[in-house]
Amino acid sequence: MELRRDHRFDPFGPDAAAYDDDDLDLAGVDFNDPAAFAKLLGRGSKLPIPVYKAPADVRREAKEMSSKIFTNFHILREILMRHEAAIQKRWAKKTRQQRLKILVDAWPGMARMHRPDFVAFRAQSEQQRGVDARHRDYYMWPYINQEDLLRPKTLPLLLNARGRHYPSDFAAADFEAMHLGTVTGRLVPIFLNEHTMVLHGATNAQDYGKLLSWDDHPDAFEWMHTRKQFLPGEGLVVLEAQERVLDFLVICCQEILRDIPMATLTTGTFPIQPEPHLKTESESCGFQSLALMAAEAPYRLPAQLDLGRIESLLGARASAAEDHLWALREDPGYFAEQLFEVKENRQEMLKDVNGDVHPALRLGREATFWTRVIGNVVGEAYVDLEVYSELRQQAQDLRTLQTKYDAVISPTEDLPEEYLAALLKFRHYLNQAAKGPLNQLRDGVVASPAMRKFFVREPAMDTKSTRIAVRSKSGVNMNNIELQLIWLLRTLWEDEIALFFARLPLVLDELERLLEAEPQAQALLSVRIAGVIGNLSILSQCLSQLDLYLPWARSFENALASREDGIKKEFADRSKPWAKMIAALEEKNLAPVAKLGNPSDKKFAYPTEKRRTKENVEALRHAERNLDDFWATVDQVVHSKCGNLDGTAMRRVLSQPRILQRTPEWVDEPTITANNHEGEKVSNIQADAIYKPFSALYSDLASDTSERPGDSSSSRQTLVPSRIKTKTRGTPQKAPSPITVDGSINPDPPSIYIPVDARALKTFRTIFFNPTVTSTPGEVSWNDFLHAMTSTGLFAAEKLYGSVWQFWKLDENCRIQFHEPHPRGKIPFTTARRHGRRLNRAFGWIGEMFVLKEK
Repeated sequence: MELRRDHRFDPFGPDAAAYDDDDLDLAGVDFNDPAAFAKLLGRGSKLPIPVYKAPADVRREAKEMSSKIFTNFHILREILMRHEAAIQKRWAKKTRQQRLKILVDAWPGMARMHRPDFVAFRAQSEQQRGVDARHRDYYMWPYINQEDLLRPKTLPLLLNARGRHYPSDFAAADFEAMHLGTVTGRLVPIFLNEHTMVLHGATNAQDYGKLLSWDDHPDAFEWMHTRKQFLPGEGLVVLEAQERVLDFLVICCQEILRDIPMATLTTGTFPIQPEPHLKTESESCGFQSLALMAAEAPYRLPAQLDLGRIESLLGARASAAEDHLWALREDPGYFAEQLFEVKENRQEMLKDVNGDVHPALRLGREATFWTRVIGNVVGEAYVDLEVYSELRQQAQDLRTLQTKYDAVISPTEDLPEEYLAALLKFRHYLNQAAKGPLNQLRDGVVASPAMRKFFVREPAMDTKSTRIAVRSKSGVNMNNIELQLIWLLRTLWEDEIALFFARLPLVLDELERLLEAEPQAQALLSVRIAGVIGNLSILSQCLSQLDLYLPWARSFENALASREDGIKKEFADRSKPWAKMIAALEEKNLAPVAKLGNPSDKKFAYPTEKRRTKENVEALRHAERNLDDFWATVDQVVHSKCGNLDGTAMRRVLSQPRILQRTPEWVDEPTITANNHEGEKVSNIQADAIYKPFSALYSDLASDTSERPGDSSSSRQTLVPSRIKTKTRGTPQKAPSPITVDGSINPDPPSIYIPVDARALKTFRTIFFNPTVTSTPGEVSWNDFLHAMTSTGLFAAEKLYGSVWQFWKLDENCRIQFHEPHPRGKIPFTTARRHGRRLNRAFGWIGEMFVLKEK
């Protein structure tokens, strides 16, 4: 709803955006009566009606609280300037019971659990007993709880943030923390129309909480309308929250420093000290965790929009989508693995209420089922590439605009129109992109192997229909962990009122906390579902970053109202080629590829882990021919339905001059030799024996191979294979130094060498394993892989959600993502080999670059 001064409209919250001025009968409405507003907006029966409070009372309360806030803020700041290092050391040495006593003495009745508001919300939605869903403290101070504050770093973080930065820096974040309470009606701010309360930018008690009448101040209405400042009711609950938090922190400091007399605690008796450094997680354990960063966020200074992080997350994900498509076309074993993985998570795998299998799985109908699986795998690969490439490009454009307008962006001013429009467009695309993983959860969770015991399928009425009805299986008893996991997952995939209230980032945070804490919960997730959660977390993190762009993020919903139709139309136009691809891959169009892609007859068996023999080489070549035939047919089908895919990421990738490695024919004698560092002659080297274009069809169609500006693949270091033809031989020997991960000869030795310890060297030798050597390949533990990547000194690691880990080069904005093996913490050799190929394509790495570090 557009807010206009002549309406004197004071919205209760985001629900107001759903109403149109033309639908409201404003005649005779008393805009100072909260009950009239509730009736006008149809909210009378939904949420409690707020209490009206007169301007004089609001000013008095705000002045009293502001005075107390700044008194405690100055005391806390003075204490920290002199004693922060001592407080950190003393707190770290205290036992859990000692910490607990200090906390509960300073805050009687403190909630015991993490995010008590979410616990109460879940209990309310499930009508559980034993949890007081009306407990006001839970919703007003969800970050004040024993579980979080008893951790060694949390209280020191909160003290540092609140004592070294003004209360106004936390105003928007403190109100945002109450979101679950305000949208559910558990917190009801008072009602006062035609006034605005100033919090943002105020650095003294006189200005902080000042109440301005729209009639007396020329900017007061505009500040409220654009959410730069606060409604009076919002402002009062923020002041109340901050007053108690600062009082609590001062008491905690006094208890920790109880041996120092209060009279001298903040005097010149103790000189001012440099601000101490509190170790970050990466400094403590070698890598970062998105889950821990999310858990610590309420106790730190509110972060600002980090478009660099957004771009790197989406860039790495877009590169992973391209690598996934590459592996599907190059590696028959990977292709078959993906088909079986999707198969095991399709709802046809569920038995119906009578214990019968789905008609598509019955003898003679397998082709129909595998056609659906193939369409699933190919369609997701294509759409993921399009979506993440588009989001990456928008993130790059946003960074350019942010730099362009950096000099004029101010918290007291509106964002430049071009920049605001781009942010709103990006936000819409992110929300649309999140629907893909949410739908994958809806379809896949109930059918995944470990979850099938909880669900049952209704009998199929039409054997040709793809519509499947699934419900919970009756008579199945679930323990608390199973109940909590399924509630969280259901909240995500149903995408209804519970998700609207709690919002995607919070639900994902709670899901990741459960998975980290409970191995049983983790064991219930299939590899595919863990990957979907990881993809969803990337989109959620980008949305969270936009929500941190305060104070402007508070106005995004209002700003969207006049632009939403245009953004939706633009998205529809942009996504038309994507919709065409999906339509081309529908079941009715894939009959020609069903038999070619069905892996049941082991046509894609690919024994790369075995020593080269004539039989194994022929098996490799047979699988590669089958895969090439499959993709050639898919390309013909898609091209016949979609044309040349002009303007799409798929066209760019399929027409680029990259090549697929293929196994050469077996012969008994080698045609070349190469020398290693020790001077030993080596044979049986695949040096450009057979290379094929990524897509013969689109390579022929391509008129140019220029890449979209900013595409990460354009900066990749792809090793050029040697043009010397060679064959394989029956007796493999030690590989020479210039062998690449793909088995081709690099004419020159590595230009750089990376010294690593013995543990990392063993890992890299497996990842970059060459089948011509006599050593036997093996699996790699995930911890060894983490150690190997970070021990190079070139990468830092970050745990995202689900199974996704991100590694970024410390000297440049370049990132790559890998999935942690699930449920075992071991990377199979075939997967490790693919990791090596990805590292080779991304950074030009080969096995010979890694040498043992001198002791």
